Amino acid sequence: MILHVDMDAFYAAVEQRDHPELRGKPVIVGADPKGGRGRGVVATASYEARRFGVGSAMPISQAWRACPHGVYVRPDMEKYVAVSRQVMAVLRHFTDAVEPVSIDEAFLDVTGSRRLLGTPGGAASGEEIARALKTAIHDQTRLMASVGVATSKMVAKVASDMRKPDGLVLVPPGTEASFLAPLPVRRLWGVGPKMEEALIKIGVHTIGELAACDPARLERRLGTHGQDLVQLARGQDDREVAREGEDAKSIGQEHTFDSDTADLERLRAMLLELSDGVARRLRQHGTRARTVTLKYRDEDFQTCTRAETLRDATDSGDLLFEAAWRLFRGVHGRRKVRLVGIYASHLGGPSQMPLFTAPPSPADRARDLVEERFGEGALTRASLLGDGRRPDGRSLPGGGERETAADRKGSRRLRR
Repeated sequence: MILHVDMDAFYAAVEQRDHPELRGKPVIVGADPKGGRGRGVVATASYEARRFGVGSAMPISQAWRACPHGVYVRPDMEKYVAVSRQVMAVLRHFTDAVEPVSIDEAFLDVTGSRRLLGTPGGAASGEEIARALKTAIHDQTRLMASVGVATSKMVAKVASDMRKPDGLVLVPPGTEASFLAPLPVRRLWGVGPKMEEALIKIGVHTIGELAACDPARLERRLGTHGQDLVQLARGQDDREVAREGEDAKSIGQEHTFDSDTADLERLRAMLLELSDGVARRLRQHGTRARTVTLKYRDEDFQTCTRAETLRDATDSGDLLFEAAWRLFRGVHGRRKVRLVGIYASHLGGPSQMPLFTAPPSPADRARDLVEERFGEGALTRASLLGDGRRPDGRSLPGGGERETAADRKGSRRLRR
């Protein structure tokens, strides 16, 4: 269960709290307007100022023309940061899974805290936790927050913006798509003005219309981001809440096939290649991992993740692959596969490894040395050469040569 907490008109609300004479007045925090000739932008506008069309990031000269009678206040960032720390401290009383997004908003995963926050008779509901959270924030800071409650980060973020100020919107499990469908497409997280314009040009005005789009068609129009948007529009978002203070939470790599496939040999080869890639990056970072996570997406864009914790931390591609293949066989059914990914987590450096942890294997050391000298992909497993085709189905140069780093760089990322 994910909560998105968003402080209402944060900077302006802090000023109105600290200066009672400003309450009920249009307060604009930002640059000096200089009688409409000022440069700079609005940082935050109170809800009273928003009635005149003033909003964040608006040029201060334009805000002055819209609301010349407003109270213009220069930002006091030291004060706002101090209040933000108070708010985040309140959030951490509810769960340790807190991911600050900015100075005035954060995600919380309260799945593991529901029983602790509930009564002897049962676990607390999402709505109960959200109301308690809002009350605690107000008691500690005398400020209001809006909260969205959902099964994913994206839907929770959309929900928190629906009934501001002092809002609370709950999206029950299974209703994500219907909740999103009637909303304008600009409400979707990741859709800015330019993306909205591009979508409107192809006849997509609502999130529901976006969800009904053919992902392949949208990818041709918008690139790979088009597929992600369709998935989000359908309420599918498997991103986890990243606890504050974590560095690289996991090292991972994933691949989207050019065409959906049910070829087990091709899938196995890709998982082996991804395992080697993740292991190589673990060794480059001087770290090892205890948990292997498989990401799996089928032809219907249904995505799931499965994880296995190893007895000992490793940086071996063989061991990562063995775990990933077990996980794959546990989730793979009759549908074709669109995407597979492997992530290694619960990372630890040398100081966190057992004293007698085995060093990298001779094969791994040889591969690292060759690739350090001749470039990534210079040495590979014979089983990945096969009939001279890549695991993604495309021909390799020269029939059996390895794909280059440039061919594959797009499928790699270090999650933070």
